[in-house]
Amino acid sequence: MSSAAGGNGAAADDGSAALVPAAIEDLTAATLPPDEVSTVPLPDIGASDGTVPWRALLAEAAAALADAGFSSAEVEARRMVEEAAGHEGSALLARLDDPVTVGGVAAVDRMVDRRQAGEPLQYVLGRWAFRSLDLMVDRRVLIPRPETEGLVDHVLAELDRIADSSGLGDDPAPAPIVVDLGCGSGAIGLAVATERRGTEVHAVDVDPGAVQVTRANLAGLGVAGASVTVREGSWWDGLPPELTGRVAVVASNPPYVAADDPLPPEVAAWEPRGALIPGPTGLEAIEEIVTRAPSWLAPSGALVVEIGETQGAAVRAMAAGVGLTDIEVRPDLSGRDRALVARRPLPS
Repeated sequence: MSSAAGGNGAAADDGSAALVPAAIEDLTAATLPPDEVSTVPLPDIGASDGTVPWRALLAEAAAALADAGFSSAEVEARRMVEEAAGHEGSALLARLDDPVTVGGVAAVDRMVDRRQAGEPLQYVLGRWAFRSLDLMVDRRVLIPRPETEGLVDHVLAELDRIADSSGLGDDPAPAPIVVDLGCGSGAIGLAVATERRGTEVHAVDVDPGAVQVTRANLAGLGVAGASVTVREGSWWDGLPPELTGRVAVVASNPPYVAADDPLPPEVAAWEPRGALIPGPTGLEAIEEIVTRAPSWLAPSGALVVEIGETQGAAVRAMAAGVGLTDIEVRPDLSGRDRALVARRPLPS
C-alpha cells in the first residue's frame, strides 16, 4: 500500500500531487513551445504589450478554484503556479511580474482543470513533501500524510534505542536493518535512510506500480539511497530469507480501513483502494504483519505499524498473542490511537 495515509486521513485541501497518463491530458500542450512568451488574451489581466505576467495567471487560477468551491484556492493556485514556473516561495514572488510562457499558461490551465474535476492537489502537482523529502506521487500510491510522518519518529526512536544498547561492547555494531512493508511511495523507508544514514533499508510492495514509484523516488535520494533495496512481493514474502531473525525495525503503514467504513469522496474516488481497504474488518493486513513479525525481528527488534483509531485493543491482543512484549499503542498529534509499537523479547 501507499506508505502515506494508512486508511483514515483525507487528502488535505492544500494537499499534494500525481502524474496522470498523457493520453488523458490536453494533448495540445505538447505542441506549445515552452520558451515562447504568452500573448493569450486572458480577460483584463494582461500587460499593455499583450503579454501575461505570472501574477495575473496566479489571480486567475485562484479565482477559478474559488468559484469551484475550494476553500484553500489561493494556496492551491500558488502551488500550481510554482510548479509551472519552476520557482517557489520568495523566488516566485521576485518573478511575478515576468511574462508567462505559453507552456506555463497551458500547464496551469491543465492543473486547474484536473483540480476542478476533483483530483487531489497532490496528484495534480505530481509531488508532495514528506518530512525532508520531496516525493513523486501519483494514483499508484497513497498520498503521504502527517500521521505517517509521526510513524517515522517512532521508527527512529527504536533505532536509537537499539544503537544505544548495542554500543556497549568493543566491536562496532553492524548496520541496523529496517524493513518498510507495503512501501507505496517509499516514504517511510526513504525517510529512515535519509535521517539515519547507513541504515540498511528494504522497501517492499506487492503492487508493481508502487514499486516503480518507490524506485523513482529512490533515484532522487542521492548518496543516502545507496543502502536502500526496493523489492516486489506480498508483505514478508517479498523479503530474502537471509533477513530472518536479523531485522532491527519493521515499519508499515498498511491498509486498515474496514470495507464498510465511509471514506471522504476525494479519497475514495482517486486513491488506490487496495492501499486503503484490506478486507471486511480492516485488520487483515495488520494481522498478517503482526503474526509473522517475531520470526523476522532480531532479539529486541521492534515492530512499528500505523493503525486506525479504533483498532488499539485488537492490535494489542494480536501482538501479545504472538509473544511480542513492551506493547504500546501510541497516539497521533490529535490524540487518536495511531501506531502499534512492540518488541521481540531478548532470549531468557
